[in-house]
Amino acid sequence: MPVVSVSLMNVPGTEAAVGWAGGHCIIADRPEGKAGGMGLGFNGAQLLALAIGGCFCNDLRYIAHRRGLAISSLAVKVHLAMEGEPLIATGAEMVVQCALEDGSDPQPLIDEAKESSMVGCSLPRGIPVRVSAGQGA
Repeated sequence: MPVVSVSLMNVPGTEAAVGWAGGHCIIADRPEGKAGGMGLGFNGAQLLALAIGGCFCNDLRYIAHRRGLAISSLAVKVHLAMEGEPLIATGAEMVVQCALEDGSDPQPLIDEAKESSMVGCSLPRGIPVRVSAGQGA
C-alpha cells in the first residue's frame, strides 16, 4: 500500500510552519494578527481547497495524457464552505474551465477526473486521522 509522508516544522522567528515533501515546500500560517499569525503562508482551509483543486488538475492531465489529448487551457476554482466551532469544512464546489487543443469536448475528461481524484474521492468517504505525541516527528 503506497504511503505519502510530509514533514512540518516551525519557521524560526515566527509562529508559521514550513512543510515539505521531497524538494518541494510550502508555508502554513494564520492571517496576520490572528493567534500569532504573520500571513506568511496558506491557512488550513486554503491548503485543503488547494489539495482538492490541485489533485483534480493533476488527475485531469493524467487522463488527458493517457488518452493522447492535450489540454490547451485549464482553470479551476474551489469554493470551500465552512461552519461551526471548531470550524470545519462542510462542502466544496469546484468550477472547471478546460479546453482541449483539438477542440473536442473536455466533459468526459472532467467526469473521469471527478470519479478518480484521490483527494476528491477520499474526503466524502472520510479518513481517520490519528494524532500522537512523539519524538523525531
